[in-house]
Amino acid sequence: MDAEVPIYTMETEVPIYGKNNYNNNAEERMAEEKAIDDWLPITSSRTAKWWFSAFHSVTAIVGAGVLSLPYAMSQLGWGAGVSFLVLSWVVTLYSLWQMVEMHELVPGKRFDRYHELGQHAFGDKLGLWIVVPAQLVVLIGLNIVYLITGGISLQKFHDLVCQTCHKMRLTYFILIFSSVHFVLSQLPTFNSISGVSLAAAVMSISYSTVAWAASIEKGVQRGVEYGYKSETKAGTVFNFFNALGSIAFAYGGHNVVMEIQATMPSTPHRPSKKPMWKGAVVAYVIVALCYFPVAIIGYWKFGNAVDENILITLQRPRWLIAIANMFVVIHLIGGYQLYAMPVFDMIEAVFTKKLNFKPTWYLRFISRNTYVGKFFYFSSNDTHFGCQFLFFRHDVYDFWFFFSSFHNVYCHHIPFLQCTSWIFWRIWDRSNHIFSSKYHMAYGSQAEDVQFFFFGMLVLHNIWRCVDDCWTNWRAQADYTSS
Repeated sequence: MDAEVPIYTMETEVPIYGKNNYNNNAEERMAEEKAIDDWLPITSSRTAKWWFSAFHSVTAIVGAGVLSLPYAMSQLGWGAGVSFLVLSWVVTLYSLWQMVEMHELVPGKRFDRYHELGQHAFGDKLGLWIVVPAQLVVLIGLNIVYLITGGISLQKFHDLVCQTCHKMRLTYFILIFSSVHFVLSQLPTFNSISGVSLAAAVMSISYSTVAWAASIEKGVQRGVEYGYKSETKAGTVFNFFNALGSIAFAYGGHNVVMEIQATMPSTPHRPSKKPMWKGAVVAYVIVALCYFPVAIIGYWKFGNAVDENILITLQRPRWLIAIANMFVVIHLIGGYQLYAMPVFDMIEAVFTKKLNFKPTWYLRFISRNTYVGKFFYFSSNDTHFGCQFLFFRHDVYDFWFFFSSFHNVYCHHIPFLQCTSWIFWRIWDRSNHIFSSKYHMAYGSQAEDVQFFFFGMLVLHNIWRCVDDCWTNWRAQADYTSS
């Protein structure tokens, strides 16, 4: 009699083998990673609207650098000044559009963080090494600068409001400004700082309006001149590039675009790029309404006699200048949180994904307070923060030369990386969807050409850095000899 062959039905229990165990473990790991992503500040909430993109972008872009634009105009002149203002507006808007498009360029995948985009373009390890150090230098550097700027603005407000009061050290004002961030840094997600960011955006518009409206009230000054201040050609050229750095710094803020877009919902019929781009366009209209009047009216009324910060030039009424400085303080509070949130996300991702810490509130509390306290210490102690002496001047914004230099050294790497990613991505996209297999050799040679092109760009960049260093040293020696 033949042996009966067991028949398995849907309800019959089938033995579990190694393959099933592996699948179950993979599913468990995916579930754990999803739970962590739902806890991390960037990806935990995707309910933002297009206007969130608008005021986040205004907070990130329209900073106190707008107050130095009239001074930059005085070093460039009417033609070059207006041209570079408009050109910078167009170029940065285009680079912002690139980043919005790249957020969901791969179907079914979102690049919620800057380093995820870098990993896709350059590989998992190389992408991290290329993007993360540059981004951290910019974000942490801006947080340090914002702590010092907030302290200086608070000190200026105090001195204007109470001229008979005892003078306090700048360190105490930086501590007061930092104490606010020990509280606000506990807001868990990017969307939870929306109210702070909105207030910061309103303050940006407010002190910009104060600057150009007070300039109109003052009127064109007697004996106003629009020529270059420097009496030497070397000084004129140096001031020219310094002004370009100031304008470039004023149009910063692209290093948080990916994170802002990550907070928005996305569906196949309505991807996140639509509300993000709508908000970005509104933000850039506001940027134009803030930047162009301050730069043009301030230069028109005061000419080349304008100070590095137009609020210093205005001087009166004292109460209005004090309010404008408080507007700057409130804006810097929101700007600090906006730039700190991606850093908090990186720190918490390392602790939970690499070091296997549990995602708990006290992990967030300790890590964020440590971050704020550490960089408060750097900002307030000139022994450990060697460049701080550049900021400790009697006037509020005498440090804008450092700002522009800082931006030229670090921040220009971000648009360079995004343009590189865009070009590589477009080549890859064409090779996968348009090119057939017989064109793969042509694609390979094209990729080599692109690599050679970027190698040439890097060589030119290094040559320019050497020339710039030599020029700076030569001018320093010339100034020393003349003095």
